Amino acid sequence: RGNVDLPDEIAAAQAHGAEGVGLLRTEFLLTGHSTLPSENEQAAYFERVAEAFPGHPVVVRTYDLGGDKFPAPFRVPPEANPALGWRAIRVCLDEPAMFRTQIRAVLRAAARAPIQLMIPLVTRLDEVERTRALVAEEAAGLRQVGVEAAASLPVGVMVETPAAAVMADRLAEISDFLSVGTNDLTQYTLVVDRGNARLADRFTPHDPSVLRLLKLVAEAARAVGKPASVCGEMASEPLSAFLLLGLGYATLSVAPPALPLIKWLIR
Repeated sequence: RGNVDLPDEIAAAQAHGAEGVGLLRTEFLLTGHSTLPSENEQAAYFERVAEAFPGHPVVVRTYDLGGDKFPAPFRVPPEANPALGWRAIRVCLDEPAMFRTQIRAVLRAAARAPIQLMIPLVTRLDEVERTRALVAEEAAGLRQVGVEAAASLPVGVMVETPAAAVMADRLAEISDFLSVGTNDLTQYTLVVDRGNARLADRFTPHDPSVLRLLKLVAEAARAVGKPASVCGEMASEPLSAFLLLGLGYATLSVAPPALPLIKWLIR
């Protein structure tokens, strides 16, 4: 599958033979805009992506806001350590009006295509449970007013924190799939800022501590018959992709330019 950050990348993922989208980032709908996107705008975009990959799943990641990724409508004071602060699913659950609008848009698009929802930066079980409750409420609300929408949809967890990896067995029980974001998982596990050039040699997803967590997640998903994938940069590097297959990951989602080489390697 392909990772899609911006609309321009849809065609590239198509051209390189992506079998769906394993990570559809949604932040561009917010950043750089003076107003929040409407439900119709979001639903139209999700449908557009799904139409580009007929019959294949599209995994929509809920807003991964935080740090420098806050839109103009938010007035957020700077945080001393934004990587450990108010971001991702924490923002969404604290701003339910914005989150519910996105959930309704995903449900509407999911009426016509195999669209899934993925929650970033999970550290607690209740974040998944609260999101699932919101999905059920909005699906019922759309049904009551006669809007065409999916009655439900798969809700998965993006495993990006050691907390989520260690609790992967419980998370796998209450979610429909697990997908590992290796960039943040590596950063948080090794306590290394991946943008810090002085620490570049310390930032490696091949560190034994990260590999143990990756194995833990794959085994937890397998134990309950749930799919586990990797959508971080690690999946785009040939040797690492080979390693992930050995650890038990059946699905890899990579940047479009890496698709041909990774598909060739797997074959």
